[in-house]
Amino acid sequence: MKHFLTILVLLLIAVSPLRADEHGAEIPPYIRVGVAAGSVDAVAGKVTEALKTGGFEILGTYNPENNPGLCVIAFTRGDLKAAAVKVQDRGALAAVLKVGLVKKTNGVTVSYLNPPYIFNAYLRKEATKQGRVLDKVTTDLKAALGTLGSEFAGFGGGIRAEKLWKYRYKFMMPNFDDPEELNTYESFEAGVATISAHLKENSVHAREVYRLVYPAEKTAVFGIALLDPEEGEGMFLPKIGEGHIAAMPYEMILQGDTVTMLPGRYRIALSWPDLSMGTFMKIMSTPGDIKDMMRSLTE
Repeated sequence: MKHFLTILVLLLIAVSPLRADEHGAEIPPYIRVGVAAGSVDAVAGKVTEALKTGGFEILGTYNPENNPGLCVIAFTRGDLKAAAVKVQDRGALAAVLKVGLVKKTNGVTVSYLNPPYIFNAYLRKEATKQGRVLDKVTTDLKAALGTLGSEFAGFGGGIRAEKLWKYRYKFMMPNFDDPEELNTYESFEAGVATISAHLKENSVHAREVYRLVYPAEKTAVFGIALLDPEEGEGMFLPKIGEGHIAAMPYEMILQGDTVTMLPGRYRIALSWPDLSMGTFMKIMSTPGDIKDMMRSLTE
């Protein structure tokens, strides 16, 4: 029995980097690259070129809150798209990564959504099966952004991989397995057409930042800028922290004939894991507001 336990412990320690950084270490949600000189637009241009040089595909760029001092660049890559969509239960959400830019007095802070964090959260145990591809994406992303800085320091809290697989902020709060169903259509194609029409009509308060479509799998991910002046990003992001801007934009996913989104009490908590309950209480209405805004784009 002792021999069996020893082998088991050794196997748990020898995990992939996707499961933990080292010996079950906490994985930070964001990586700070450094501070780059120049305007937000100029730095965004440099980031875009660096990503393209690294083989990544730019899906969309936008200014959260309509604030020119904030910028998000959403991107993906062929091997990442193929690996993520193999996880049929909303795995495609993990196919889109983001770089966040925040204007400061001394320059523009460059950070990005940490791939192992989001892979473990959205692909869960299945992330280990795609470990080779996902590790390469992580390594290549760091190499590509090395022209913008050299810090590569984790920030924003940290959660172990095994906890990310079943993450919830507090007891009785939703997790990844509790999606919000927004609407059901006659077909996948009808769903894409309906959502596209609403996005065109509501472009002032809700704007499409990107879409990632898998025609064969009948899956589409839409990244949506929530720009409503009273209930959108300008209301909740300043309260919970604009430093985590690489969490945005918020997504909905259409699979087959049904469109869903991750509940705000999971998605926001996952993206701001060190958020205090007191701060969370300041945005009590936000999860419901986001659901209402997203639903209005689907009906």
